[in-house]
Amino acid sequence: MNPFLKLMRPLNCLISSFSIPIVMITLFGLDLGSYQMWIYTAVGMSVVFFFTAAGNTLNDYMDRETDEINHPDRPIPSGKISPETALIYSASMFGIGLIISFLLERWVPQVIVMSAIALMIVYEVRFKNEGLIGNIIISALTGMVFVFGGSIYERLYLPSLLGLLAFMATVGREIIKDIQDLKGDLNRNTFPMRVGPEKAELTASIFVIGGVLLSPLPYLLGFLSIFYLFVVLVADAIFIYSLLLLSSAKRSQKFLKLAMVVALVAFLTGGLT
Repeated sequence: MNPFLKLMRPLNCLISSFSIPIVMITLFGLDLGSYQMWIYTAVGMSVVFFFTAAGNTLNDYMDRETDEINHPDRPIPSGKISPETALIYSASMFGIGLIISFLLERWVPQVIVMSAIALMIVYEVRFKNEGLIGNIIISALTGMVFVFGGSIYERLYLPSLLGLLAFMATVGREIIKDIQDLKGDLNRNTFPMRVGPEKAELTASIFVIGGVLLSPLPYLLGFLSIFYLFVVLVADAIFIYSLLLLSSAKRSQKFLKLAMVVALVAFLTGGLT
């Protein structure tokens, strides 16, 4: 793979960008006939794609020293791309994403994009290795994708609620991933390192259970159909099961990831039915 493409991780970018049509479907169901709606969706997907690519590249730039040991085949430590070029590449993609957002002709999406860029930079430069605050920032960025999607269509209530659910689940998964990496994270000061694995597990559980308790709200508030409730209850069961596997953080976070995928299916089902 071309080293510039490898820095971007295009598949990861594409998956992230599909959050926008998911938001569109939850808001409008099958009533997708507006040409302008499809244009705005394509623009939104492009913004998320380039933002994710820029963040991935910035991550590799910041991790370039540890990657010399852990991932020597990556573009920067392998010498295929210089650190300076990677930094310029990341800044350029952040800029492209921001410029594209102005095609939406609405100020709220642009403010969200600028805020997300600032958060990503602050995370990488200052809080990446600072425990829970780093987990929260990354999770907030995940939730902001849904809020950004809602702002494209000038509908913020339901996307903000979906973003909150994504935030809660992601905080839990990020903490559990750090528990899984506890022995190998010698150069980081993660939350489990600071408080111990037991307290970290408790904190992760609080966030996951909080998301489970909030998950019926899109149905109870009348935003999504009862079919959303049926599917999200399956996701909730998997979330709870993942917490029962915390003695094996690797298995637990894999089931958390599965639960998050099922939750996305629930969003789509609730919008389409």
